[in-house]
Amino acid sequence: MKTAFEINSTSRNVLLSFLDNYSLEQLNKIPDGFSNNLIWNIGHILVVQQMLVYRLSGLSMMVADEMVEKYRKGTKPEAEVSADEVALIRELLFKTIEQTQVDYLAGKFSGTTFNGFTSMSGFTMNSVEDAISFNNYHEALHTGIMMSIRKFI
Repeated sequence: MKTAFEINSTSRNVLLSFLDNYSLEQLNKIPDGFSNNLIWNIGHILVVQQMLVYRLSGLSMMVADEMVEKYRKGTKPEAEVSADEVALIRELLFKTIEQTQVDYLAGKFSGTTFNGFTSMSGFTMNSVEDAISFNNYHEALHTGIMMSIRKFI
């Protein structure tokens, strides 16, 4: 799992570069032909990681229910994100994955029953390890979308 956590950290550094290098206006811009924007993708990545790893394990997530409702699968940006919300997303970017690693190494997931789940792409997760690994794939997909979006903002 060490490699999976290292990949996740690398992924989050790429996301941080978007937060560091784009203005609030650019983060919120939805280019023609796209259904979302840079900041929605980052919020979505945070929420999905928490849902895959914690919710499917029957544990409390580190993100608020309001954030889940705003960024979960099937949503799209309904309004511009404020600077305060960007700051919260920035704070959660590493806090969530660092806590996940701490919890995993401490055995927090060992005493739970993982609720198996099959992704839209057909990958079935039967354990927290599967969810952590699949999450890296999910983050890479959305990072690719973000790399396309940035060409149009």
